[in-house]
Amino acid sequence: MKNINRKEFLKRSAQTLGEIVDMLEGLPEIKLKDLQCKQTALIIVDMINGFAREGALKSPRVEDLIPEIVKLSKKCTKMDIKKVAFADCHTEASPEFGAYPEHCMVGTSEAEIVDEIKEVGGYKLIPKNSTNGFHEEEFKKWLEENPQLNTFIITGDCTDICVQQFAITLKTWFNMQNKKYRVIVPVNAVETYDLGLHNGDLMNVMALYNMVINGIELVREIEI
Repeated sequence: MKNINRKEFLKRSAQTLGEIVDMLEGLPEIKLKDLQCKQTALIIVDMINGFAREGALKSPRVEDLIPEIVKLSKKCTKMDIKKVAFADCHTEASPEFGAYPEHCMVGTSEAEIVDEIKEVGGYKLIPKNSTNGFHEEEFKKWLEENPQLNTFIITGDCTDICVQQFAITLKTWFNMQNKKYRVIVPVNAVETYDLGLHNGDLMNVMALYNMVINGIELVREIEI
C-alpha cells in the first residue's frame, strides 16, 4: 500500500474496530410480531450442505446457524410470512472456481438445503449461480409477483459475501426507486467462515459495518 504508516494504521484500525464492536454489541432486538406479516419476507441465503456439512467450503460456524434459522422459519410459517431460500448451485463452467474451490455442483448433495430447514419447508427455492442471489431472474420474478412486500429479513451465509451482496443490492434497488423499505439483518442469524487470512470474526464485523453504512438495519436478534 502506498504512503501508509504501518504502525499508525494498525493503531488507528484497532481503535476503529473497537468502536465498531461497541456499536454491534449495543444493537437492539426487534419482535417478529411487531412486523406486518403480509408485508414481510424471510430470506435464507445458502444454508446448504456444501457450506455447512460437506465439501471444500464447509464451516462449523455456518452449521451452528441452523437451529436459529429453523426457529425463525417455523415462526414465519405460523405467521404466514413468505420465505425464499437461495441455494448455491454451479456447473463446471462456473467462473467462481477461479476464486473458490469447486463447490455445490448441480445435482449433488452439497447444493441441497440442510435437512432441518428443508423439513420446515414453506419457502420458494431459488438456485443461484453467483454470490449475489438478487441477479437470479427467478428472484426478480418473485419480487414482482409480491409487490406488497416492504420488509425483508436476511439470514444465512456468508455474511461478507453472499449475504452482504444480496442485502446491499436489494436495499439500493429500493433506494433507486425512492422506496423506504426495510432490509433487516439479525446478527445472530448470519455467519461466515475461517480459512487462512479469512478471519471469520474480523470479516463478520467488517461486513456488518459495511451493511450499516449502506442502509441495512442490523438487529441483535429477532425475538419470536
